[in-house]
Amino acid sequence: MLVDADDYFRSVRNAVRQARHSVIILGWDIDSRTLLVPGGANDGYPEPLGDFLHAVVASRPDLRVHVLNWDFAMLYALEREWLPVYKMGWRTHPRLSFRMDGRHPIGGSHHQKVVVVDDELAFSGGLDLTGCRWDTSEHASSLPLRRDVNGKPYAPFHDVQAMVDGDAARVLGELARERWRRCCDETLEAPPSEFNAVDAPRTTLWPSDISPDIEEIEVAVSRTEPAFEDHVGVHEVRQLHIDAIASAREILFFENQYFTSGLIADALGQRLSEPGGPEVVVISPELQSGWLEEATMGVLRARMQKRLQSANLHQRYLLCCPHLPGLKDGCLNVHSKVFAVDENLFCIGSANLSNRSMALDTECCLTIEAHGHHAPRIRAAIAHLRNRLLGEHLDTAPGTVAATIAAKRSLIGAIDSLRTSGKRALHAFHPVSTPELDALIPEQAMFDPERPIEPDRLLQQFVPEEARKPAPRRLIAMAALGLLLGGLAIAWHATPLKEWVNLAALIALARSVVDMPFAPLAVVAAYVIGGLVMLPVMLLIAVSGVVFGPFVGALYAIAGSMASATVAYAIGWWLGRDVVGRMLGPRINRLSRRIAKRGILAMMVVRLVPVAPFTIVNMVAGASHIRFRDYLIGTLLGMTPGIMIMVTFVHNLAEVVRRPSAGTIGVLAGVVVALIAFGWLLQRLLAQRRGVGA
Repeated sequence: MLVDADDYFRSVRNAVRQARHSVIILGWDIDSRTLLVPGGANDGYPEPLGDFLHAVVASRPDLRVHVLNWDFAMLYALEREWLPVYKMGWRTHPRLSFRMDGRHPIGGSHHQKVVVVDDELAFSGGLDLTGCRWDTSEHASSLPLRRDVNGKPYAPFHDVQAMVDGDAARVLGELARERWRRCCDETLEAPPSEFNAVDAPRTTLWPSDISPDIEEIEVAVSRTEPAFEDHVGVHEVRQLHIDAIASAREILFFENQYFTSGLIADALGQRLSEPGGPEVVVISPELQSGWLEEATMGVLRARMQKRLQSANLHQRYLLCCPHLPGLKDGCLNVHSKVFAVDENLFCIGSANLSNRSMALDTECCLTIEAHGHHAPRIRAAIAHLRNRLLGEHLDTAPGTVAATIAAKRSLIGAIDSLRTSGKRALHAFHPVSTPELDALIPEQAMFDPERPIEPDRLLQQFVPEEARKPAPRRLIAMAALGLLLGGLAIAWHATPLKEWVNLAALIALARSVVDMPFAPLAVVAAYVIGGLVMLPVMLLIAVSGVVFGPFVGALYAIAGSMASATVAYAIGWWLGRDVVGRMLGPRINRLSRRIAKRGILAMMVVRLVPVAPFTIVNMVAGASHIRFRDYLIGTLLGMTPGIMIMVTFVHNLAEVVRRPSAGTIGVLAGVVVALIAFGWLLQRLLAQRRGVGA
């Protein structure tokens, strides 16, 4: 068990440096600028991850490196490396391949964090090879090396990764190659058989400065793979959690970034209601990461907390965060995905306690279990792993944690007993949400879906069945629209259209009409057509900023977005507007009424906290209670600040790349400051509203 990124990043670098045949990296986010050893590796290779991989490959004629990164949603564009395919793809060594993983259902993501070296040594857990992850287990409030790629300090960060060799590493290699095959239609060659022969000596890749926590043990690999195209879904992670919770006798211990799954809450609630059931301790961050997550996943977590508090009849449940003295926000940012059942089972993985980790995102978890004649040895190791994590948060030795649990005969009692004023400790907290956000944020269907999102199913949640049945006079128009969209879908898959519709192609197309007299109409029409074929509106806004500049581009983007929103609203209205008495379910009906009552504010929140693709939201609004005037005003007020900042940022970023100057760099820095200020103001507003709701 590698606790926190200092040990993990260093171990990955050492292993890759010794690789002979292959390195495969799977990630949710990978940044080529990341320094794996911020203090300097001093191993003769460049420090940044991308340059390091390039240099290692260049020095080994038989080595191939494959990097697969989630093809992320535009929502994360400002948080990630700009143009990663260019940074790590177009200008890299021929034997270093970087690809973006877009083979997942709508709303899903590739979330596995796996590194495999020669099928001899492998890593899997919650840590990506990206920025703002590195930290030591001391989590000092001020640590000079803890800075992002731009040199800005960030808050302490806690996560956990597992390191394995032998058969477990080989199986993770098979998993990684299969993911690459599905995403890239390319079969990767496995390392030669002599690398993993039964009589081969113990791998030399294992770091000499890290002792194994346990040896000669079976390791279970559990996956989540959503059903997609011709592949059936795999839900081993979900079954693992349900079975583990049901098997617990004394202690269920979780460290997890999110806690939003209704399925998990139901299973835990059932155990809490039993007279002789186990204690349940969940360690999680007090605040979610940023205002968007706080306004979405934070609301879902508050609902889960309310359910479990109701089931906590015997006072055996504790939700807590690791408190760090001297830290501005008080609690450590917990990003790990770990759980333990008594001293019989221990799991490290990428899966959050969320519905999407159980069904929608790709996940990978590694588990060990005490059984057979090795059970006493394995139980001792599991207890040590759990107590080591607790000891880090309680600022005490694992042995002291073990002794206190035994003396108190209670994990919750031990946590209370080891809490000392002025020191690191685990503090209970009770997340709540404001009534306004609770009303606006739907159940898990969109933010934390229980299954892959189908566009038709998403519309069915909002548009009544009667409205979905077209009247006879609409059949001809509906058929024509269906043929048009069907033709576009066929063209998307059967022609080069998919390659043509990208950022570079759209920029080239826009520049071809920039000087023509009908350019404004062409741009607005592009937004409308793009909306009808579900082209991301953020992509069109980015093109407007690059081609037309911050002022004209912003005007075009606002006009085009409003036109696209109007057309989609009209389609939704045409499908059926009277949904009050015909919505599916009483909660949706109440939500619709509240949105109608606060139409402008509701649309502003929906634009700031996007709950679905732009066109889907617009069509749903047209079929709801929202008045057209409120819809337009709310859309304009909600989107204008973001559009202005976005086009200015993209335009000046492009200018800095093409013609760097003090002026363009200064404007770009100003836009970044505006983005930070905008996010800070939203976070403060939500925090104030949360206080009122409490």
